[in-house]
Amino acid sequence: MKFTAMLGVSPMLLLLASVVNGYYLNDLSEYANCRAEPNTTSAVVKQFKAGEYIDIKCQVSGERVFDYAIWDKTQDNCYLTDYYVDTGVSNNYVTKNCLYQGSNPGRVRDDYRYKNQCDEVDPWNYYICQCVSFVAQRINERQGIYFTNRYKGNAWGNANTWVEAAKNSTGVIVNTTPRKGCIAQHSRSKLGHVAWVHSVNHRRKTVTIEQYNVIPHKYSMETVAWDAFDYYIHLDSKH
Repeated sequence: MKFTAMLGVSPMLLLLASVVNGYYLNDLSEYANCRAEPNTTSAVVKQFKAGEYIDIKCQVSGERVFDYAIWDKTQDNCYLTDYYVDTGVSNNYVTKNCLYQGSNPGRVRDDYRYKNQCDEVDPWNYYICQCVSFVAQRINERQGIYFTNRYKGNAWGNANTWVEAAKNSTGVIVNTTPRKGCIAQHSRSKLGHVAWVHSVNHRRKTVTIEQYNVIPHKYSMETVAWDAFDYYIHLDSKH
């Protein structure tokens, strides 16, 4: 992620590298481990040396390394923390998300990655096993948006402040009309609550939502009336 000057590399080669999602390992370390999963505890598949050219297939959020939570999946099908790669972009995706579902909200299932690490901090700077952490994962993996607790420069904080942060974020829409893949929010409890909208029944005015921590530290799914939530947050035009 850190950007450093690359002497002796022609402008044409740099242009070609960006077209094919190719980048260079920076000089913050002599080498970097490329791992089986996007975390520092999984097996090392390969090591890249400083200055080596790397072809990035896609990117995904993973364990935070020196405040960088994006990991690059390489042509070797292993994951390299973006901290060591000169993508030239700070804390954002430069190519497609490995798990991006597009306008499809994906399967209804408990795929939360951090369920056994409750009360630690996730890659998006939320406490694990909370509703905000689960929704942050869904936004990253299902929408392909690099969402964190500081999305678009605003502090999103607890669920009860998400609407205010959303209204202060350029391009984000807040209304009372749900759409699959958007975020449902209410402030009817002390810290509020957010959930992932999987599907919408317009005739019955109901939404099927997935959520975390309504049952303490557990995943749950339910179908409720539209007005069970105060607002719906749309981070992009598809959701």
